[in-house]
Amino acid sequence: MSSLATIAIIFLAAIILIAIRLPIGLVLVTVAFFGVMWETSFEAALGLLANQPYELATNWQFAAAPMFMFMGYVAARTGLTSGLFDASRVLLARVPGSLAVSSVMASGLFAAASGSSVATSASMSRIAVPEMLKRGYDQGLACGSVGASGTLGSLIPPSLVLILFGIYANVSIGQLFLAGFIPGILSALIYMAMIIVRVKLRPELAGTPVSQDEIKARSLGPALWAVLPLPILILLVMGSIATGFATPTESGALGAGGAVLLSFINRTLTLRALREAFRETAIAFGAIFFILVGGGLLVRFVALSGISYDLLEFFAAIDGGPLALILLAALVYLVLGMFVDPIGLMLLTIPIFLPLANTMDINLVWFGIIIVKLLEIGLITPPVGLNIYVIKSTLGNLVDIQRIFRGVTWFIAMDILTLAILIAFPAITLWLPELMQ
Repeated sequence: MSSLATIAIIFLAAIILIAIRLPIGLVLVTVAFFGVMWETSFEAALGLLANQPYELATNWQFAAAPMFMFMGYVAARTGLTSGLFDASRVLLARVPGSLAVSSVMASGLFAAASGSSVATSASMSRIAVPEMLKRGYDQGLACGSVGASGTLGSLIPPSLVLILFGIYANVSIGQLFLAGFIPGILSALIYMAMIIVRVKLRPELAGTPVSQDEIKARSLGPALWAVLPLPILILLVMGSIATGFATPTESGALGAGGAVLLSFINRTLTLRALREAFRETAIAFGAIFFILVGGGLLVRFVALSGISYDLLEFFAAIDGGPLALILLAALVYLVLGMFVDPIGLMLLTIPIFLPLANTMDINLVWFGIIIVKLLEIGLITPPVGLNIYVIKSTLGNLVDIQRIFRGVTWFIAMDILTLAILIAFPAITLWLPELMQ
């Protein structure tokens, strides 16, 4: 059997297992184990499976992931992020659609602290969406702005997805963090611009406008003071990486320690909050670790299958260059992103795309940002946009899932526009990493 046929069977099996709701970690381990066994032997597959957890546990870069996760959970549990929406709405009170625009800004800042798209959407939907609905905002605009801006957690550093891509692609995580910063801000600005234009054209989307008396009654100083610890935390993490003072792993430890210290100074740190942050980090990281074991095994299987050589021959035959590979990746991620968890999808596909990108001399830092942007789109794409279902489960009967998906299509269009800009102008992504070298 050819390598293409073998890969096709393995990946079809993976999609079927995912469709019947098996955990993504179990799916990756199962299909990769049988794939390696097919190419070698049962004993070899068992040996690789036994060795994979040890390799991950002893990977120094991998230690950054639980540190940043703990930082995010501490920030959320101790209230360091609770004033983000209030501060944003005071700052942007005079902007059309101010509450929706504020939710984008607040979500971007929350994402920079948590590194998690799902956590950002869940937290901001509790805070921002009820306030917007109370004001008479269109449900699609209210939920779409939170669901879409929640995806910024995958791109704005520190991002768990970028850490995992860096480990598996053997790319500097610090470079990926710096590269994701400007595209993340660009995504947020394009969301904001779209909201402002839509509300200008259709004021009824934003319900009752904020009155001048309300604007005057709000004081910017106290609102910004309440969220001051969070920018300090972000600057601590990004500044230590950008200046070379610390590696991403060390900056993760600085961020975790900084979150604890700032919440202590802020008098919001409790033993219960600390215990819950440890517990949530352990649970979330344990699930991710299992997924990564399967992803590592899948990388070995793809290498053994020889599929990379067959695909290179295919691209040579059709005279396909870097753009053809990017378009193929976009097609794969946009389709599969509707159904598959972002981390699982990335680990399922990068063993195939990375060797091709390497051979075509594509900058892997830029390629990683493009992949993560595509994964972001999958988080809000129907029928299985994870962030949308997080919002629905958080708010229950307060919102309608169909109206949310209709509203989020505007944000998907803006994501595609952002993606086109990043593909057409790689310098946007690479300027900051090259500047800091």
